[in-house]
Amino acid sequence: MRVGVDVGTVRVGVAASDPDGLMAFPVATVTRSPKAVQEVADLVAEREATEVFVGLPRTLKGREGTSATDARGFAAQLAELTPATVRLIDERFSTASASRQMSAAGRSAKAQRQVIDQAAAVVILETALEVQKRDNLGAVTTEVLPSKGNDD
Repeated sequence: MRVGVDVGTVRVGVAASDPDGLMAFPVATVTRSPKAVQEVADLVAEREATEVFVGLPRTLKGREGTSATDARGFAAQLAELTPATVRLIDERFSTASASRQMSAAGRSAKAQRQVIDQAAAVVILETALEVQKRDNLGAVTTEVLPSKGNDD
């Protein structure tokens, strides 16, 4: 089982895969607070996930700004709280893609607000699963963070 995470300043979206890693589905939206990382770690543990993909937002030119720094910090804290492998994955278009999909399904912008982070986490996880199937994860994964109990 794998988990996708979309880190935002207000909310954190969480998605999970089926046990075979074929499909991704929304799980939860966690309010961003000092407890948010622990809440996500609890969701990872509940699902007995072996890998967590945290979206790393970059600019169109591939640069990292404050959002990427925030996502890196969140991922590092998460790696300390879970034995799962935590990977940062390029997510430049996840929220925009999720919003387009929801609009196409007839959901208004107001209705999207509460679930857009989950939908973005689904896009992040679907991307990771697809790339993993092609055995090309290194092309979109920027780094693997050491997990709990790992002295590397």
